[in-house]
Amino acid sequence: MSDIAFWAALAFAGTWWAVPQVELWMMSAEERAAIESSITYSGCNQVRELGKDPIYAGQPGYRTTMDGDGDGIACEPIY
Repeated sequence: MSDIAFWAALAFAGTWWAVPQVELWMMSAEERAAIESSITYSGCNQVRELGKDPIYAGQPGYRTTMDGDGDGIACEPIY
């Protein structure tokens, strides 16, 4: 892989990861709570059955009670 392709791929990956994070950081606590509570799931089993996993902080349906390790990602895939 050429250097340009490598750096382009790295920049794309960084942007793909960073944009949702920046949006989350820019939200007020009230905005984030309103979005997260706009959908309620009974638990991670329902989330997985619906194919909505994982759920990131700031997304509809996210609850800290479903985020066992507190990393901002609820209902992470089970391997």
